[in-house]
Amino acid sequence: MSVRPGIALGLLLVLLGAASCRGGSAPPPPAIRSIAVDSDTALALRRRVDGFYLRLASRRFNTLETFADRIMREHFRSPNLFLDYYADLAQAFGDAHFERRRPVLIEVLELRFEDPTTAQVRVLYVGQDDRPLRFWEVGFHRADRWHWEDGAWWIRPGKI
Repeated sequence: MSVRPGIALGLLLVLLGAASCRGGSAPPPPAIRSIAVDSDTALALRRRVDGFYLRLASRRFNTLETFADRIMREHFRSPNLFLDYYADLAQAFGDAHFERRRPVLIEVLELRFEDPTTAQVRVLYVGQDDRPLRFWEVGFHRADRWHWEDGAWWIRPGKI
């Protein structure tokens, strides 16, 4: 039994397409060292983290309303730090092809303390793919650094 070259090519394309349906998830960031901290420190960070990422869920990152959100801005020590973080996150949604640059799911995966005043928060962002004929979800992992200063936890974005 022989297979025509056109049919074989078509089957190959279908198999490759099925393999790519997993979406555009990037691998998680590399692991960092971690220390144990007291429960009050961990709970304070968890409350602050949950409030921030809950605020990001289902928000479009290409709108003035989200950009001007006062509560989101209150998680940064200065307006410039917020601008750096916001621009980087909005770009990441665009690069990952998030529909309307909006996450439909944000999941905090891990809190790791580097020392009692510095923690990394690993987050998974999931959204719908905005490219034509792609009905699956896309996503990426991100590690945000948080610092304890002046009695509160603040996000400290890295350099873009």
